[in-house]
Amino acid sequence: MKELSWPEVSARRLVRQGLADPVKGASPADLASAMAGVHAQVISAGEHSLALRLDGATRQDVQKALWEDGTLVKTYGPRGTVHLMAARDLPMWVAAMSTIPAGPSGLPEGAGLTPEQTEELMAAMRQVLTGAVLTTDELTEALVAAAGPWAGEKVMPAFQDMWPRWRQAVGHAANRGVICFGPNRGRKVTFTAPPPFEPVTGRHTLTTAYLHAYGPATPQQFARWLGTSITWATAAFAELDLEEVAFDGGRAWVLPGDTEAPRAEAQGVRLLPYFDAYPIAAQPRERLFPGRARERALNRGQAGNFPLLLLDGVVGGVWHQKRSGKKITITVETLEPLSPAHRLELGDQAARLGEIMDGAPVLTLGQVTVGPHA
Repeated sequence: MKELSWPEVSARRLVRQGLADPVKGASPADLASAMAGVHAQVISAGEHSLALRLDGATRQDVQKALWEDGTLVKTYGPRGTVHLMAARDLPMWVAAMSTIPAGPSGLPEGAGLTPEQTEELMAAMRQVLTGAVLTTDELTEALVAAAGPWAGEKVMPAFQDMWPRWRQAVGHAANRGVICFGPNRGRKVTFTAPPPFEPVTGRHTLTTAYLHAYGPATPQQFARWLGTSITWATAAFAELDLEEVAFDGGRAWVLPGDTEAPRAEAQGVRLLPYFDAYPIAAQPRERLFPGRARERALNRGQAGNFPLLLLDGVVGGVWHQKRSGKKITITVETLEPLSPAHRLELGDQAARLGEIMDGAPVLTLGQVTVGPHA
């Protein structure tokens, strides 16, 4: 059995993620595929995540790919959270995500959707969203007209308000390839139909994409990343002829023959935004968040709630940015003193952030007083 060390695995993941060196000649969609999706609950953070990994790219390049070229799609992905995905990967995501069993709704009796109502809403969404971009209120009116008043009944508690009944079906509809996000209309979210695609079956392609990006991994880690049961993830692994390796004192799996790693260990400084895909997906988490990083940079064990300072492949601090006009004040809190080389590279990373976000960065080292993002 091949044995892989943490330094080897860390180095190869960073290369594949475009975090060792920004990738030349690639598109935002290429990197979204390599990352197995880009967390975009905070859309500016998703834009930063992608542009950071592309040589010379800015958030405008990501926006163009999303809203003009259509090579990216904003929709629901792993763990029911908003992601940017390569449009060409949509069949892969739908084939896998549509097979994940739905959990309990947690809503009071009478407030949920029956299977028949869910299917009726799927059909209504296909009808009203084809060729249209609708705000939430406009979509509510359209679905009520198409399916009946029950679709618009306000039964879902959300953010000190009540949402209409149809909102329960959005995640399911996204997983079925029926609905995705359109460009914001001012401060209003919009929905539209995703680009047409040829359906495929099976979850094996998504499992393959995950293992290429984040392997070696276990079914338990796959289940945690995707937000599904260990039973589902174990069955997904069993469908592939995977190679077992020794990793970090245990067993894990990679794609057949995928055991090569760079000779050089991970090096360099990176400023990762909120909910960057790498620290959320890369396991084991205690290796990525060593020592004090586990307490300072995780939120009750959850990754993503803080922007992270990545030092030589592991978390070495947190940071925060505050924008005022063109000025971007970047405060970096380090967990250990920086070497002169790291200080120089941190300055380069701050300048790169300014390029990506079209601002004038001002870097300071000090305590970050902003709490974790919800």
